[in-house]
Formats: sequence, C-alpha cells, structure tokens
Amino acid sequence: GKKVRVVSMPCWELFRAQPASYKDALLPKGVPKLSVEAAVTMGWDEWADAFVGINVFGASAPGNTCMDKFGFNVPNVVACAEKCMKGEKGVLS
Repeated sequence: GKKVRVVSMPCWELFRAQPASYKDALLPKGVPKLSVEAAVTMGWDEWADAFVGINVFGASAPGNTCMDKFGFNVPNVVACAEKCMKGEKGVLS
C-alpha cells in the first residue's frame, strides 16, 4: 500500500484564511497533490499539482454514465494518483 492522505476542501476562501502553519501541515510542500473535483480543474493549481476534473461542457447522460466517462471511478482516480506520485502534473483525466 501507499501512504496517502485525503483532504476535503469545501471552501477555498476559508482554507486561504487559515494560518500558513495549518495549510502547510495539511498540504506539505514537496508532497505530490492531486485534486479530484466533478467540475472544472481551474483554480486547483493553487493547492494541487495534478487534477482529475471536467473541462468540457455539454455532456448529457445519466449521472453514473457521465461520471464514468469523465474518469470519476476508482480505477481511474487510483491510476491518476499513481501518475501524480511519479511526478506527472497537470490535468491527468
């Protein structure tokens, strides 16, 4: 297994307002970070190195079908996390 951490960040503004020591403890410098958001990846580069997100508009299908198409499934998120841990950056899915 890998040593990983999952951090929920429901509000960027509240996170930005926290002391630097808190932010650095939660998201240490030098540790690869991957954001997973069922929306655009824009803005996540402030905290993450790599991203899983949706950077297109107009998809129409049942929810589970769209989520799977855009890579929001366990195998793909794990694969993207492994790429991130190996140093890949940017939009991975």
